[in-house]
Amino acid sequence: MRFAFIQSHKNEHTIVKMCKVLGVSTSGYYGWEKRQNQDETEKEKWNFLLEERIKFHFYDNLSTYGSPRIHERLVNQDNMMVSQKTVANRMRDLGLFATKPKKYINTTDSDHEKTVYPNVLNRNFKPEAPNRVWVTDITYIHTGEGFIYLNPVIDLFSRRVISHAIDDCMDKKLPLRALKGAVSLRNPAKGWIHHSDRGSQYCSNKYIDELKTAKATISMSRKATPYDNACVESFFASLKKEYLYKFVFHTKAEAIAAVEFYIHFYNRKRTHSTLGYATPMEYEQAYELAQNTNASRSQVSSA
Repeated sequence: MRFAFIQSHKNEHTIVKMCKVLGVSTSGYYGWEKRQNQDETEKEKWNFLLEERIKFHFYDNLSTYGSPRIHERLVNQDNMMVSQKTVANRMRDLGLFATKPKKYINTTDSDHEKTVYPNVLNRNFKPEAPNRVWVTDITYIHTGEGFIYLNPVIDLFSRRVISHAIDDCMDKKLPLRALKGAVSLRNPAKGWIHHSDRGSQYCSNKYIDELKTAKATISMSRKATPYDNACVESFFASLKKEYLYKFVFHTKAEAIAAVEFYIHFYNRKRTHSTLGYATPMEYEQAYELAQNTNASRSQVSSA
């Protein structure tokens, strides 16, 4: 307290005189002042580093991360001890905000006379392994040349986009291409669940025949109930609010390139809170590693 008093009044009296009156040594005061300046310098360095790392993670992830994901990157990747509240405050001061969502319309037509299957999935969005449940849907992207349509196939275990098709027509050929690509890539075991809405594309004879050939259990959302397929709707929301809505696409080629870029980013780099802030690929790799480790232990035990 005495050193602080001397510092606050050093423009009014000499330091030597105040030290003598207060019964402290001048060397003691100068030592204290030096330590204060050092502490302030370290704090300034920390604040600068924190802001630089916040900006790095924000822009490195396409300006899609809010404070929870930025905080997770700082703690687990940069080993920085900082609270989420501090990160949120710094992001606000820096003017860094994740893009807000916009509304978009449904693209599939459920008003048809084809066979509709029951909702087997029943909002059980947490399968225990890959290739147990796949979800799919169609969304649109506007361009100066007209609309393009995207149909992804997502593994619900890791939220990974395992296959997708893009075209300027959303007839039954679009989802069929995406499905065939996914089945060829993953070859799921008999009984896996394929969940979609009840749009005419997914109820077409060729699509149903492909699912039956792949030995799938067919599941469809209830009519006018988007929450039955909430995970793929969430992917569409992320795609659009985090990336596509930042641009005006003059051509279909520009939009297709942007979608391809985001899917690559989404699978390999974008973390998910539901996956413990792992990326879809990291989550699948961790599962495979655990399975291989357990298999090795079983072999050792039986030897």
